[in-house]
Amino acid sequence: MAFIPHTSEDIARMLEVIGVQSIDDLFDEIPEDLRAGPLNVPPALKEMEISRLMSDRAALDGRPLNFIGAGAYEHHIPAPVWAITTRGEFYSAYTPYQAEASQGTLQLIYEYQSMMCALTGMEVSNASVYDGASALAEACLMAIRANRAAHSRRVLVPRSVNPIYAQVAQTIAGNQDVGFDFIDFDASGRVPVEALQRASGDHTALVIQQPNFFGNLEDVDVLTDWAHANKMLVIAVVNPTSLGLLKPPGEWGTPGHGPLGADIVCGEGQPLGVPLSCGGPYFGFMATRMQYVRQMPGRIVGRTVDADGRPGFSLTLQAREQHIRRSKATSNICTNQGLMVTAATIYLSLLGAEGLEAVAESSLQRTAELLAALERIAGVTRAFSTPHFHEAVLILDRPVAPVLAALARRGILGGLDISAYVPQLGPALLVCATETKLPADIEAYASALGDIMSASRAAA
Repeated sequence: MAFIPHTSEDIARMLEVIGVQSIDDLFDEIPEDLRAGPLNVPPALKEMEISRLMSDRAALDGRPLNFIGAGAYEHHIPAPVWAITTRGEFYSAYTPYQAEASQGTLQLIYEYQSMMCALTGMEVSNASVYDGASALAEACLMAIRANRAAHSRRVLVPRSVNPIYAQVAQTIAGNQDVGFDFIDFDASGRVPVEALQRASGDHTALVIQQPNFFGNLEDVDVLTDWAHANKMLVIAVVNPTSLGLLKPPGEWGTPGHGPLGADIVCGEGQPLGVPLSCGGPYFGFMATRMQYVRQMPGRIVGRTVDADGRPGFSLTLQAREQHIRRSKATSNICTNQGLMVTAATIYLSLLGAEGLEAVAESSLQRTAELLAALERIAGVTRAFSTPHFHEAVLILDRPVAPVLAALARRGILGGLDISAYVPQLGPALLVCATETKLPADIEAYASALGDIMSASRAAA
C-alpha cells in the first residue's frame, strides 16, 4: 500500500504554477513509440484489503518441502532473532554516521564483526556488503589493490565456484579492467593443483570456494600453498554454517610451506538467521588480514574511548567521503546490510559455537540420509564420491526440468537443475538438506521421485 501525500487539488495547483496541463506533459520529450502507455494497475485497496490479498496469494504457494540450496539455505531461525531485529531501534536505523546517536547500532555491528573474525579465523571484518556474489566481486577488486607483488590484473577462478558468483564478479570487476581465467574441475568435482599449474600467465589471486558449488570439499591446504608459492592472494568463498565443522580459512595451508591462511574471506551470510525471501534481502560478509584493511570496501566499526576514558564505538579507518570519489574510491559500496546483520548477530549469539556446530552436523547427517534414499531409485546416481557438506549432485537418466516440475506439483522443491551451468555433467541435479528436514520429509521426497521416474519410464 502506497502513501501519496498530494491530493488532486495539490497536484492541480502545482501544474498550474509551472504552466502545464497534466503530469504527462512533463515528459513530452519522450517519443511516443518509447512510452509504455497506461499501466494495468488495479484499483487502490485499503490496508485490511491488501493484507488479506497478500495472505491469500501466499496461501496459494502452500508449504512445499524445500531441497534447494546453491547459496541460499533453509535453516531454523529461533523466534527471538526477528522479535529483536524488528524492534524500532534496529528496524528503522540507517547507516550510523553520527556515533553520538548510534551507539547501540554501532556496538551491535562491532559484535558482528568480532564474531565473523572468530568464525573465519581472520583479523578484521567489515560491516557487510550487499550479498555473497557482490562480496566476491569486491574481494577480486580488493586483491588487485592489495597484491603489489603481482604484475597483472587477472584472477584465477575454478569452475567449481558458484557460477552466479562468477558471473556477478565478471560483470562488476570485469568492467573495471579485471580479467578472469577459469580452471576446470576433475572427475572428483574438485580442482586439482595440476590444473592450476597449467594456467598460463601472471595472476593476482586464486578464488577457492569451500564447500564448492557442488557441495564438495576442496583440498584447501594444497591450493592455498600453491597460490602463496606463486605470489597470489587467496580469496576464500565460504558457507558460514560449514565453519561450525570445517577448518576456518584463516588456518588454510600447511605449516612450513609459506604464509598460512586465506588473505580475503567472503561469502553469503543468509544462513545465519535470514529467511529465504524470493532472493533477498541477504547480506555478504568480508574479512581479511590487518595488513590489507586499508583496501577493504564498506564500513568498519571500531571500539575506542572518549575524552573521559569511557568506551564507545564509531565508524573507523574510512571517511564517509571516500565512497563518493567515483573511480578514485576504494569502493563505491557505502551501505551495509544492517538489518540482516542484526539478525545474524542475534542468531550467532543465541546458538554460540556449540549450537552452530550442531546445526552443521545435523545438516550433514540429513544430506547423507537424503542421498542414501535417492540413490536407491533407478535412474539416479551420484555425480561425485568426494567428501561433501550438505549439498551433492545427482545425475538423472533423463532431463531434470520435467522431473522438478512434476515434484513441484506434489509440493516438493526437489533441488536445482544445474545442467545449463555445467553441461559436461549431463542431466545434473543439485540437492540440499539442512537440519529442518525430518525423516518423513526425506521419505516423502524419495517416494515422489521414485513414482515420477518409474511412471515416465513406463510411458516411454
